[in-house]
Amino acid sequence: MAQHNQLGKWGEEIACEKLITEGYAICERNWRVGSYEIDIIAMKGNRIVFVEVKTRSNDYVDPLESIDNKKILYICRSANAYIKQYDIPHEPQFDIILIVGTPETGYKLEHFPDAFLPPLSSFK
Repeated sequence: MAQHNQLGKWGEEIACEKLITEGYAICERNWRVGSYEIDIIAMKGNRIVFVEVKTRSNDYVDPLESIDNKKILYICRSANAYIKQYDIPHEPQFDIILIVGTPETGYKLEHFPDAFLPPLSSFK
């Protein structure tokens, strides 16, 4: 496995642990259908939560910059596919978790609950 893939997998483990301590129930990890993929799907209260995890080994480039409008639209379309496939009646929430560091050096984690709203566009 490529080093960046290992780092991403490690970051998702850390993110899941953080979510569980905050009262989220993890439903799916790395859910895929067709070209859509969601890092973590969880439940909290009456919401279905779609979590995008960005892990970087250093903070030379802000990981939040990689979540642009195109990425937000992709996440929302992926979430819509999941909601339709499983007929989910819950209100969706979109969280972002940023992790900077490595297993060897430690890490800094930032969690942005309800980070964005879906754009006003039609989903296919």
